[in-house]
Amino acid sequence: MAEKILIEGNEAIARGAIAAGCKYFFGYPITPQSDIGEYLSRELPRIGGAFVQSESESASIYMLYGGAMSGERVMTSTAGCGFALMGEGISYISAAEVPCVLVDVMRMGPGIGTGGCHGQTDYRLATKGGGHGGYRCIVLAPSSPQECFDLVQLAFYLADKYGMLVMVLSDFIIGRIAEPVESRVLDFGSVPEKEWALKGRGKKGGRCDSHSGGNIYPSHSAIHNVTGYHVHQREKYQEIMDKEVRYETYQAEDAEFLLVSYGSSARIARGAVDMGRAQGLKLGLFRPITVWPFPNKELKEAALRAGKVLVVEDSIGEFVDDVEFAVLGQVPVHLLGVWGRHVSGLQGIIHPERVLEEVKSLL
Repeated sequence: MAEKILIEGNEAIARGAIAAGCKYFFGYPITPQSDIGEYLSRELPRIGGAFVQSESESASIYMLYGGAMSGERVMTSTAGCGFALMGEGISYISAAEVPCVLVDVMRMGPGIGTGGCHGQTDYRLATKGGGHGGYRCIVLAPSSPQECFDLVQLAFYLADKYGMLVMVLSDFIIGRIAEPVESRVLDFGSVPEKEWALKGRGKKGGRCDSHSGGNIYPSHSAIHNVTGYHVHQREKYQEIMDKEVRYETYQAEDAEFLLVSYGSSARIARGAVDMGRAQGLKLGLFRPITVWPFPNKELKEAALRAGKVLVVEDSIGEFVDDVEFAVLGQVPVHLLGVWGRHVSGLQGIIHPERVLEEVKSLL
């Protein structure tokens, strides 16, 4: 049995990356994710890797791009406005179909936001794409340090499997929570050989043997060929939507009122379910783990059984858009957002008591 260590979510992300075989990190410090880079700056050189602090987030995303083209497992992390600066590079990485991992530890925005305040205000940017052109990234949303550790490993596997950038969408609270984490190396199976990787003259004669699984220099004609490049992308994204949807339910089978949430807010919602059940209210929880691909079908089925939905998210309302799309207007969808933090003297986060009060007002 693997050992358990008491660590915060940010450190769990860094440790999970090393467990996945990541040896190269490029990034710029920004609260609340700077702990990730700090840990890797110390540990990567010890295993023959490298930590590079870039001059900006705009630079680090292109360093990530270059590192990924070598075929190595590489990662960057950022938050808020730093994530916005990476949009153009993410689009180029997506066009090139090179595998890499980006971690966004969300904080409250907009604008510069505040590094000392929690929030889930990067959801739309992460799931809908902030760069130019049409592309998709797999987005995994952990709700505990253990999931931070595990989902980062999954992210590297999915990146290699599909040849794409995969995001881990954490947040301030998840990054700062300390819980026991089982330190284990996860085996998800084999991934395609990186025949396309640029290894240098000494290893490959300075040539790229194949573009299979990596479209490093997509030509204009290839991108505009609707029977080629875009059809390939559509088929890949459809395969991901068919095979990679992940979610969790809690007390949802007989629920008459369904809470829908992700990340740190899902922890609060789960507490509200327990409190409600103790008072005789049949509450349940649906938590997407992949926020792209989104579990539309599964959420719709759970919502139809319950009949009412309350979305709990720490923003003015971004995640709620996907929930409303999933249920297609067949179930009432209500929102408890960032403005719902303060009630009965409780301040700071949306407490289970506040969620339960909102549920009772909607019954």
